[in-house]
Amino acid sequence: MPKCLVCYKWTLDEQDIRVNPDDLSLDTSRAKAKISDFDRNAIEEATLIVEKHGGSVNALSYGTPDVKQSLKDVLSRGPEKVYWIAQSGAQTSDAYVTANVLAAAIRKLGQYDLILCGEGSSDEFNRQTPVRLAALLGLPCVTYVEKLSVEGDTIKATRRVADCSEVATVKGPVVISVLNQINKPRIPTLKQVLGAAKKPNEEIKIADLGLKPESLQPKSARKSVKGFVTKRKKIVYKEANAAANVAKLASSLAAEGLC
Repeated sequence: MPKCLVCYKWTLDEQDIRVNPDDLSLDTSRAKAKISDFDRNAIEEATLIVEKHGGSVNALSYGTPDVKQSLKDVLSRGPEKVYWIAQSGAQTSDAYVTANVLAAAIRKLGQYDLILCGEGSSDEFNRQTPVRLAALLGLPCVTYVEKLSVEGDTIKATRRVADCSEVATVKGPVVISVLNQINKPRIPTLKQVLGAAKKPNEEIKIADLGLKPESLQPKSARKSVKGFVTKRKKIVYKEANAAANVAKLASSLAAEGLC
């Protein structure tokens, strides 16, 4: 029976973020937080595996003190217990720091057969944390997974690679990052939401992980983030002859180097 751990990120809901038209800066003042999209797929997949084969599912997250708001949501989706690490400076943490923290926490928690992550986070989608985590733990890593099955101690994963797929077979423990095609996360029922309040959660103090100061120093820094706004030329061709309109459109596209 597999012992599963799901790593997830608590992030802003992108649909609530607004772009200021003057300078393209992002307005997050009204943005609510959520479990990162692909991480919800990872939670769902771990839950489905345990429902089928038995075993257990725990969850782990590292973030700002706001991560505490995620506990009820994640526990309502299947995990039996959630561990969380809060640090004020996590807002500027990159994949290097995140992987260091998660790896140290997992060493503290003990061995898992299957460590699941989302392929990338909803906010940055750097796709680095799962592979960094596997390297730090000395475990194999399978990425871009769109289908997963467990047979005893063997995990069979179908990977999406460009316009084709490949099947990887590996024995646990292993780190796996999943795509959103792998499943459709179920909406927690009222009973599950109410039951989540009774499930245990445990805070892991960053100071208890034994990390060196340099392990908490980001290797990259984000200077600014700007929104993208499509600028339309709003050119309308009104020639009576349709062929003439097409000719003018083709000519304009050619002038822009688009055809």
